[in-house]
Amino acid sequence: MAISASVNIKNKQASFEYHLLDKYVAGIALLGTEIKSIRQGKANINDSFCAFFEDGLYIRNMHIAEYSFGSFYNHEAKRDRKLLLTKREMKKLREKGEEKGYTIVPLRIFISERGFAKVEIALAQGKKDFDKRDSIKERETKRELDRAMKR
Repeated sequence: MAISASVNIKNKQASFEYHLLDKYVAGIALLGTEIKSIRQGKANINDSFCAFFEDGLYIRNMHIAEYSFGSFYNHEAKRDRKLLLTKREMKKLREKGEEKGYTIVPLRIFISERGFAKVEIALAQGKKDFDKRDSIKERETKRELDRAMKR
């Protein structure tokens, strides 16, 4: 069976809603039907976020559709899933994440070369409304310049 490394599920709203400070790549503790569903590209991380519980960092609100060929062993679509990071990364994220105004958001899910599902997370700080307007203005001017260059 060939491993499909073309899975790349993105959270497009994250860069618009937050200033992304530090990025990390973490493994995800998944069930068998969950990884099969991710390989089919049936996952959504637009409303998800990361939170610390007593035994580690978890991704919450991530929707992974039920596997179509799964039987009664299928998984819950929106259960909490543990993220796998090194102790040093975990300590740094816990210290920064507890400060006011910081949050940990998932940016994308992908399949590594070895076939494991990974999630790219970022330590982020929420943008104000005027920052979002600046982002829109910047994007519009870039689009106009690209159109002018193509002519």
